[in-house]
Amino acid sequence: MTGLRLAVGIVALEFAAAVTGFVASTLLPVVAADLDARDSLGLLIAGSTLGLFVALPLASRVLHRLGPRGTLATGMIAYLGGLLLAATSRTAWMFALGQFSAGLASGLLAVFGISSAIRHLDDRLRIRVVAASSAMWIVPALVGPAATLGLEHLVGWRWTLLLPVPFVLFGRLLVVRAARGSGDSTEVPRPLLRTLTVPLGAACVVFSKGFWPIALAGAAITVVGMIAILPAGTARLRPGTPAALGAMVLFAIGYFGADSLITVLLTSVVQVSLGQAAIVLSAAPLGWAVTSLVATRFTSAHFPVVGLSLTALGTACVAFGGSFPVVLAAWTVAGIGVGLAYPGLYIRATTAGSSGFSAAELATAVITAECVGQLLGRAVGGALSSTGTGLLASYVLFAVALAAAAIATLCSLAREA
Repeated sequence: MTGLRLAVGIVALEFAAAVTGFVASTLLPVVAADLDARDSLGLLIAGSTLGLFVALPLASRVLHRLGPRGTLATGMIAYLGGLLLAATSRTAWMFALGQFSAGLASGLLAVFGISSAIRHLDDRLRIRVVAASSAMWIVPALVGPAATLGLEHLVGWRWTLLLPVPFVLFGRLLVVRAARGSGDSTEVPRPLLRTLTVPLGAACVVFSKGFWPIALAGAAITVVGMIAILPAGTARLRPGTPAALGAMVLFAIGYFGADSLITVLLTSVVQVSLGQAAIVLSAAPLGWAVTSLVATRFTSAHFPVVGLSLTALGTACVAFGGSFPVVLAAWTVAGIGVGLAYPGLYIRATTAGSSGFSAAELATAVITAECVGQLLGRAVGGALSSTGTGLLASYVLFAVALAAAAIATLCSLAREA
């Protein structure tokens, strides 16, 4: 019964994440224009992910000291306070600080929830949870952007930014209540200084303002920090779990980086309306959700390789499509590719196999891999996009990262030594 409650909580939290993501992406061009922050996109889009990653090494410490109830209360206060600060902000810095606080709150519960899922849910139930979580993006993908634009027209972007609050609170409450018996884990707290190296490097990229020595140094610091905290063999794409984690990093760089900037690309480069951009924004998550439901009915080890290759192709076509129909089709194909790839890749990355990783190590590793990828994709993409033709360069980089993810996934399927 605990497993079922936990599964429902995780799926509910994914729905909350979908609502949050669509609201943030849809409003990005409006927020950037209102705060006069077109040259600070990296600051606007990376704040929440920076906060999430800062929270990861602190999560186990907070849980140990405060317990599940105290952690939930602290997280809710940080989340609501951050969102209110972002909604009332007058500068890009205030907005980023608010998003940072909300991301920090999300990170407090991340390791707790996922490690509990690995402990309590077997592989069969976990892959169903992954598929159901993907399905939670269908309704937000269909109505989220249009509803966000309609609400923004009626009450402005500041009130609209608060739309996800009820969904986030409900989802977090379910997960914590379902997994509260798992709070007394004996896992070793994550290394604080080594883990904080990652957001430190990403912050250098975000704040580089186009000064390439700082941006490159920041990217290098992030990669070094990631290698230090992920399991041995990840950087070398050792067959099995390590290579799957490497593929997860590259996938997150490419897909989430591209997704975070899609409305800006469409409104500023392709020159379509914000309403049309919102339609395109929905296409990939909708393709991901529907395809994921179908893909989990079959068991092909090569689905992730094929899927990531499709996503790389679709992302490249987005950069050079030049028209609304082409970009819509390309981003839909990209989402279908993710739907084929993600369930199998996630299970591969969270299954110990012969690696000997514990549940806590796997939870920490998969969260780290996906968060580092998102952080790098959004930070580097935002920094590039703040200069000249940087948006197109960003999407080329995202497509290359996705192609590399397909290769890394192929490595993960090789026989482990």
